[in-house]
Amino acid sequence: MGGRCGVVVVGSFNVDHVWRSAALPSPGATLAGEYFSGPGGKGFNQAVAAARAGAATTFCCALGDDAGGVLARRLAAADGIALQAMHSAAPTGTAGIFVDAQGRNSIVIGAGANADLDAASVEAHAILLAAAAVVLVQLESPLDAIERALALARASGATTLLNPAPANAATSARLLKLADVLLPNETEFEALLSRHADATLPADAVFASDDATLHALCRRLLPHGTVVVTLGAAGCFVSHADGACRGDAAAHYRVAAEPVAAVDTTGAGDAFNGALAASLSVREVPFAAHAAFANHYAGRSTLARGAAEAMPWIKLPGCASGPT
Repeated sequence: MGGRCGVVVVGSFNVDHVWRSAALPSPGATLAGEYFSGPGGKGFNQAVAAARAGAATTFCCALGDDAGGVLARRLAAADGIALQAMHSAAPTGTAGIFVDAQGRNSIVIGAGANADLDAASVEAHAILLAAAAVVLVQLESPLDAIERALALARASGATTLLNPAPANAATSARLLKLADVLLPNETEFEALLSRHADATLPADAVFASDDATLHALCRRLLPHGTVVVTLGAAGCFVSHADGACRGDAAAHYRVAAEPVAAVDTTGAGDAFNGALAASLSVREVPFAAHAAFANHYAGRSTLARGAAEAMPWIKLPGCASGPT
């Protein structure tokens, strides 16, 4: 990667509070279930995935001075993640997650300290961002911080990855222009098309749409870069800009997922994104190989409960095995 090193993830850390029950709760319902708690947040999940896939990983975030902040520091150290945390007077972020018997989930997030991550805090890590091979961001942090991270990374020549999640988060045309690779799921893809491409495609119609239609929509959304639409158990769809196929023979294609008996899909998208970032940072192979590894990694992440803790140890070729 031209002397560049590793992955920098800028984003959120949450303490997840998870309830498992036979069905997802409907308004007014009281259900019996099981409870457990563990680390999460899209940023931290993706950083753990990148590290466990073998990439040298730095995680930039904001934490409260509380038990959640202590947990984040301890877990980052255990996974060999270089933690760069801004101190916030707010409590560390939290999430309430409900998971049904099919592994489907509904999530409510309390941003807490994550809402205090700002552009100045990101600017303080400009040297780290400039040295990275890949910079990965999501939208559980303030937009100005995320835009600044991508701008610094882009200016230095790092590959920039934007996961536009959650789907109801704010996005901007500038944010999209700063992304080399855009990583929406079907729901996020629907929202982005409506906001930025003057197009409509319901999330539940994405998988069934023909490849030429999906490719055309991706090109309207991100003319200059690569779009990877994750399709859950169906894998993903890849669309490249003309003349910029990242080593692939085709400008668009699907990568099928490996069948798994999913237990909990809570962090599967984050697993895909972190693994993709790791692969891009350490291997010079066609993009289809990066996507295939990310698919495999995401599928394996659904075999255990939780989010960050469910990220498997699956090292890329040439990377040492086991915990750092």
